[in-house]
Amino acid sequence: MAKKALGMWMLTALVLGNMIGSGMLFLPTSLAQYGTITIFSWIATAVGSMILALVFSKLCTLFPKTGGPYVYCKEGFGRFVGFQVAYNYWLYMWIGNAAISVAFTGYLSTFWPKLATNNLLGFLVTACAVWFLSLVNIIGIRFAGSLQLILTIAKFLPLVLLSFVALFFIKGENLLLVNVSSEPTFKAFSGGAMLTLWAFLGLESASIPADEVKNPQKIIPRATVLGTGLAAIVYILSTVVIMGVIPSTALRESVAPFADLAGSIFGNWGRLAMGAIAAIACLGALNGWILLQGQVPLAAAKDGLFPQKFSQISKSRSPVFGIVISSLCVTVLLILNFTKSLAEQFTFIISMATLAAIIAYLYTSIAEFVIYTKHPDKANKKGNFKSLTLSLLAFVYAFWMMMSSGQEIVFYGAILMFTGLPLYSLTEWKRGRKQIAAKAGLD
Repeated sequence: MAKKALGMWMLTALVLGNMIGSGMLFLPTSLAQYGTITIFSWIATAVGSMILALVFSKLCTLFPKTGGPYVYCKEGFGRFVGFQVAYNYWLYMWIGNAAISVAFTGYLSTFWPKLATNNLLGFLVTACAVWFLSLVNIIGIRFAGSLQLILTIAKFLPLVLLSFVALFFIKGENLLLVNVSSEPTFKAFSGGAMLTLWAFLGLESASIPADEVKNPQKIIPRATVLGTGLAAIVYILSTVVIMGVIPSTALRESVAPFADLAGSIFGNWGRLAMGAIAAIACLGALNGWILLQGQVPLAAAKDGLFPQKFSQISKSRSPVFGIVISSLCVTVLLILNFTKSLAEQFTFIISMATLAAIIAYLYTSIAEFVIYTKHPDKANKKGNFKSLTLSLLAFVYAFWMMMSSGQEIVFYGAILMFTGLPLYSLTEWKRGRKQIAAKAGLD
């Protein structure tokens, strides 16, 4: 039997590394349209995300299998909902990878300014980053996991240190710009919460490659909660300092806000150093998500809900077909957004990715109610009330986030979700044909 590749620290690095990337490093630019009210949006999102993390931690102890949300929803609601969750989650991963790669290019423009103004050059560099890390993950999951641990340490410590130093450079008048948008206060707060949820997507990362984890029923919950908690602390601290140091008007135009923050404190050398660290952070997040983008289709394909090509793995246990197809989709999305600026691309793409994830979260948050009915052996009556209360709260939070997405994003998100119906019909048709052939053989 092959040795399990992922331990506690690699798994925590996967959770933390997948969250602390483009969300933390590029979001201040998107949030500047609302003002410092988004600091409270971060707090609300941190609470909601921790509740979701606890729900995922519970579910992974019930079904410690590769696939994460897909597995829980298939066990609870059946094949069709399982497919919907797997398909939406897959969409969210590769759409999200497009956003992360755009953020990487934005920070790389600190050293190569033409990347921010030359769309063709920006596209080529962004696509190269996607395919380089796809190759890393094709080489093998253990190699990718080791790289993830190194990249997470390399970015986490400098970002935390910069945030603490920047506390002494905050200008109070910048923090008084609570709502600079034309929206009512609650709508601005909700809009900020929707954007900040992007930064917490990945809290469930530890549950997805469960078959590759040593002692998954203990390690996955610990890594999930620890990774989410550390990310929440860093997010809130960094948002306070970056909005306190950089004026709102300048922040809205920034393509590398953390590099600009370091530059305003330490001068040009600080800007360059932080640009390098932030680019590494984006690479770490992109590596982690490319590692996962083949895992959910792999699990669905094993159950006959995705084409069987997705179930093939290499000798190094890498789902090569899933990684390649997903990265091709990322490249197509980058081409479709070719004419937009980096900031415009990032804001639109993360909104689409976040909605796809929210649909998966909605189903997952409520799955436990049905699981105990269908699998009474999984129920623990002593802890059920607390567990189900958390599930209900997670559902309410995810539903609020979906309502905060806006009509345009929900519209395009629904269209994307429905594109999966032909794929489901095809796989079920093939499955039915096999069952009929097997039955005929028996007869």
